[in-house]
Amino acid sequence: MAEEIDPELGQPHNDLGIDEAIPGLHGALYVPARLLQKANEAPLAGVLTHDLEHDDPGHVAKAPGAGLNTDLVIVDQITSGDKTGPTTSAFGPIGVVDSAADSGRPLKFRVNSAFHRELRRRVDEYFRSTGRRQRDCWQMYLKTAVILAGLVVSYLLLVFAAHAWWQGVPLAILLGFAAAGIGFNVQHDGGHHAYSDSPWVNKLMAMMLDLMGGSSYFWRWKHGVFHHTYVNVTGHDADINLGLLARVTPYQTRLAFHRWQHLYVWPFYGLLAVKWQFVDDLRRLMTGRIGSHRVRRPTGWDLVVLVAGKATFFAWAFGVPVLFHSVQAVLGYYAIAAVVLGATLSVVFQVAHCVEQAAFPLPFAGTGRIDQAWAIHQAETTVDFARPSRLAAWLLGGLNFQIEHHLFPRISHVNYPAISKVVEQTCRDFGVPYTEHRSLWEGLTSHFRWLRRMGMQTR
Repeated sequence: MAEEIDPELGQPHNDLGIDEAIPGLHGALYVPARLLQKANEAPLAGVLTHDLEHDDPGHVAKAPGAGLNTDLVIVDQITSGDKTGPTTSAFGPIGVVDSAADSGRPLKFRVNSAFHRELRRRVDEYFRSTGRRQRDCWQMYLKTAVILAGLVVSYLLLVFAAHAWWQGVPLAILLGFAAAGIGFNVQHDGGHHAYSDSPWVNKLMAMMLDLMGGSSYFWRWKHGVFHHTYVNVTGHDADINLGLLARVTPYQTRLAFHRWQHLYVWPFYGLLAVKWQFVDDLRRLMTGRIGSHRVRRPTGWDLVVLVAGKATFFAWAFGVPVLFHSVQAVLGYYAIAAVVLGATLSVVFQVAHCVEQAAFPLPFAGTGRIDQAWAIHQAETTVDFARPSRLAAWLLGGLNFQIEHHLFPRISHVNYPAISKVVEQTCRDFGVPYTEHRSLWEGLTSHFRWLRRMGMQTR
C-alpha cells in the first residue's frame, strides 16, 4: 500500500526515509518524530508550511530567504512544541513508494549537495546583481492579460458571431491554443507558486485549470508532487504512465500492439483534456488514488473549488453555446478545441521527458535509492528544446526551458531564458548533463524515435 504524503512537504507523514539533505537557500526542514505522528491526524494537505499557525501540529519559524526558489523542496523550519524527540532534516522531496514499485520502501536520493548548493548560490547572485524579481514580474501580468483576452475574444466570437463552419473551425482552433496558453503560462506558474509572492494570487491563477474543466487540487498531486519529485521514475512519476496505450519507459510492460505506437499514439494525445475533464478527476475523487499512489480526497474549500469549477466549465463549454447553436455544432467545436488543447499540452511534455536523451533511472532493489542526487536527477531526466526561440518561450510559458523549471519551479518562467546560461554553465562545471534540442521539431523527431524504440520487441 502506498504511503500518504503531503503535496507541500512532498514526503510521507509516517516515514521520512531521509537519505539526502538537498541544500536550500538559508533554511532547513526539521521534523521531530512526534510531529510526524500528529501530522498524520492533521489536515495539512494543500497548506504551505509558512501558512501554518502555532496551534497546528507544528509551528513555523520562517528562515530568511527561505522558500523562494523551490516547490517540493521545503526550506522552512518546522519545529514541534515538544523538542525532546529525535529530529531528522532534509531539504529534498523524499517519497512515497508502493509495494508494487519498490517493496514499500521510501524513495531516496544519493547524498551529494555540492552541485545544488553552488547552483542556488549563482542563481541567487544573478537576481541580486540584476535586480530582477523572481515573481510578481510585470511581464507575467501583461502576458496574462493578453492570453486571457485572446481566450475571451475567441470564445465570444465562436458562440455569438460564428454562423458557418468556416468561421467556427478557426475560432475553435484558436480557443484551444488560447486555453493551452493559459495552462502553460498562468495556471502552471500559479500551481507552482511561481506567479506571485502572494499565496492567494497563486491560488487564483492555479484555479484557471478548474475553469477549463480540470482540477487544480489533483494537478498539484499528480504533477506538482509525483512528477516533479520522481521525474521519469517508472512506477512513481504518474505523468509518464500512459496505461495500456503506450510504453514510454524501458521498465513498463510491452504489449504486441506497441510495435506501432510511434504511428498511432499521436491522435490519442489530443484526448488528454477530454480525459481529465470527464474521467480522471471523477475517478480520483471516488478512489482517492492517482496511479499507484494514494492521495487525500479534497474536502472543504478544495472540494468546493473542484465542483464549482466543473460546473462552470460545463456551463461555458456546453450550456451557453447550446442556446445559440445546434447540439451537433457545439459538440463539434468543443471536440476541435479540446483536441488542440490536449495535443499541445501532451507534445510539450513528451519532448521534454520521453526522448532518447532523457534518463529513466530505477532505484536500487532493496534500498529504494536513486543513484544520483535529487538536483542531478532533475537535469538527467529532462531535456530543453528551442531555447533560442523567444516566441516558443513566450507561448509555452518557458516550458522549453524544462531543466531550469525542474530545478527552480518557484521562479517565474519569464526568468528562465535569463538564468538558463547560469544553469548550463554550472552543469558544465560539475559535469552534470545539460541536454537540449535546438528546435521543437528536433524534439518531436527524438520522441518519435523513442516511441518506436520502446515499442520494439525486447531481445
